[in-house]
Amino acid sequence: MPKVIQAGLAYGAIVLGAGFLLGLVRVPLLVPRIGERWAELLEMPIMAVVIYLAAGHILRRFPDICSPVRSLITGGLALALVIAAELTLAVVLQQRSIAQFIISRDQVSGSVYMVMLLIFAAMPRLRLPRHRAFASQDHGA
Repeated sequence: MPKVIQAGLAYGAIVLGAGFLLGLVRVPLLVPRIGERWAELLEMPIMAVVIYLAAGHILRRFPDICSPVRSLITGGLALALVIAAELTLAVVLQQRSIAQFIISRDQVSGSVYMVMLLIFAAMPRLRLPRHRAFASQDHGA
């Protein structure tokens, strides 16, 4: 399997797993107390940190993807994995159509979520210059 595919699957799995674990806290504990919107919005900064750290991990773990194009492909593959998993869960577990799932999203937290998805897809590329600078310092010492 090409490294960019492995990296995309690993990056997507890390972020998807973290989102799943946070959902285990958010849904039963936060949503009943503060509502869906605020619970999702509280989760976003945590997911932003997870995305940032996961992208750095993937760049270190898969040095073959450390180019602008490959890092973007990695993020795109991870994004496709996360969206496919989320839509599958909505259809299978929640017994909703994809349209029903999309319409049911809160406008505010749903909009922030869409921005987070774009950041998620771009993060390996966004982290690339810093990763290269760190890697060159590390090897130069």
